[in-house]
Amino acid sequence: MANVIVNRVAEFLKSFPPFSFLGKEELEIVAASVEIKYFEKDERLFLQGEPAQPHFFVVKDGGFALTEKKDSGEDIIEYCDQGDVFGVLALLGKRPYVLNAHAAEDSLLYFVPVSVFESILNQNSRVALYFAAGFASGQVVVRQDLSQSQKARKVFRNDSSDHSLLIFSDPSVIKISENVLTANENLNIQEAAKKMAFEEVSSIVIVNDQNHPKGIITDKDLRKRVVAEGVSLATPVSQLMTKNIIVKKSDSSFSDLYLCMIKNRLHHLVLTKDGTIHSSVCGIISDHDVLLSMGNSPAVLIHALLNTLDLGEMKMIRDRAEQMLRYYLENEVAMDFVASVMTEINDVILTQANIIAQKKHAADYPELEKVKYCFLSLGSEGRQEQLLRTDQDNAILYDDVPDHLKDKANEYFLKIGSEIVEVLIHCGVSPCPGDIMASNPKWVQPLSKWKEYFSDWILKPTEEALLNSSIFFDYRPIAGSKLLADLLTEHIYEEIGKKHFFLNFLAKNAYMNPAPLGFFKGFVVEKSGEHRDQFDIKARAMMPLADLARLLIFSHGVIKINNTFKRFEKLAELEPVYQDLFIQAGKAYEILMRMRALEGLQQGNNGRYIDPEKLGKLQKQLLKNTFSPISELQEIVRVRFQLDYFLK
Repeated sequence: MANVIVNRVAEFLKSFPPFSFLGKEELEIVAASVEIKYFEKDERLFLQGEPAQPHFFVVKDGGFALTEKKDSGEDIIEYCDQGDVFGVLALLGKRPYVLNAHAAEDSLLYFVPVSVFESILNQNSRVALYFAAGFASGQVVVRQDLSQSQKARKVFRNDSSDHSLLIFSDPSVIKISENVLTANENLNIQEAAKKMAFEEVSSIVIVNDQNHPKGIITDKDLRKRVVAEGVSLATPVSQLMTKNIIVKKSDSSFSDLYLCMIKNRLHHLVLTKDGTIHSSVCGIISDHDVLLSMGNSPAVLIHALLNTLDLGEMKMIRDRAEQMLRYYLENEVAMDFVASVMTEINDVILTQANIIAQKKHAADYPELEKVKYCFLSLGSEGRQEQLLRTDQDNAILYDDVPDHLKDKANEYFLKIGSEIVEVLIHCGVSPCPGDIMASNPKWVQPLSKWKEYFSDWILKPTEEALLNSSIFFDYRPIAGSKLLADLLTEHIYEEIGKKHFFLNFLAKNAYMNPAPLGFFKGFVVEKSGEHRDQFDIKARAMMPLADLARLLIFSHGVIKINNTFKRFEKLAELEPVYQDLFIQAGKAYEILMRMRALEGLQQGNNGRYIDPEKLGKLQKQLLKNTFSPISELQEIVRVRFQLDYFLK
């Protein structure tokens, strides 16, 4: 009977990281040590300030709320449901709990002993880095899927933690400073500070005559213990230094060094030859060194992009961003955070491309120097949903100019747009097959012409107009004057307000999107051509949801929310009757984004076509589950926009 229980526990745990990273034997050891406990609704597990228990926790069934006491009451900081891991600080930090935990409903918890898991942590670098990522970013909970993605997004949105620590370029390599500034303990504080200033370093290691470490002084120590306390500069360093310092062996692994710094809240870690204080100092690592070693962190990539206009470097950085994306997706980082990071990287590339274009062409058109313009991203990039380097959709909007400058303006802004398009192509973003790019004169126009375009599409909603609507209505200003984009947005909503029937045509278009499942509940696949027997995740699952979100948000007159799952989030607020449906639709879209991106990374393409036969049972079911909101939303649209009259 005991073996049956252990097997069931192991079977459950292996579906969720970090347990999914364990080998069979490791998983069995953990499963055998797990305690299973039942909690009634509202029953407390731990309170703020209590010492950490010798376990961390995994939700088997039910849900737990993590709350924080404030003057106004108790705020829910996070909600944990099936498979979520919490109490991680007990594993890494060994310090009192920073939140309260109580059962939000009748629940079953797995108690995992820290003592059992610590040995695995020291041997399994992937598990170590997984926990380190969540711990370093300030997250108490390690999320495993998108089941609570709406709540997870709120945490990320309100969280000021530095998520740049979530990814590493090469866990086996870290920059270590080998020329360590050292001094004898007879030195006084002023002399030590002078040495630090001269060497331009943030720490000095105090050693004995054998070069063995006795203590350390940092910039922070000088500020807090000397300046703030008014301590005499003639005081010997031995009275100021941090004694009983923690040291590590110089050839320790990245994860070992990094976890040691995290666990002990160290900004500097001293390295010795044998890893004890009884051998010579041979290196030091700072949190700054860690940052420099993390070449694939968002902060480092964005900083690098902002400091280069070299196309080769930009392409290399964007390639590295793809590695970061893969890590995020495989480790189930919340999709809103992933999309935000990739959007920021894409936007920085565009702003740098705009600078390149201006440097190349602006001097030839001095008369247009003060003419405002705006580079617009369209489609998925306009919605902040372009994770992979799928094809471009963009345009340029510029201010109206006097008649004598019209030809010059057309020529200049077309050159600017074409240059930006070329930079994107060089960075690996494919050109648009339909030529909807800022290199096409049709899509490089003054504000008056853009207003005319949109008015015409709204007044005459032909098939082509509706196709354009699905791309152009999701524009987002990236570089240049955002005021121009705002003026265009105001015009569009005024036009829709005057011509309500346009929404009926949009509704018809959204309603007529093909069903993703056939009569026998199988995936509707392509019947012929290059992608025969493959499922088009974009056209049959993602586009229907994006079209429905756009239509419904337009019908409420809400502007400046372009992102699909944020549109559903807003709709859940606006229509509480359908709140659950809209939340499910938003979750579904996030799951589809993740699946498409993973498919694209695995296959080296845009991830649009998926072979259902290569999906596992759980993947197939997960994909099918994302389809259910589509039909429900389409039915609401059919009734709300009286489509029975349009479909006759």
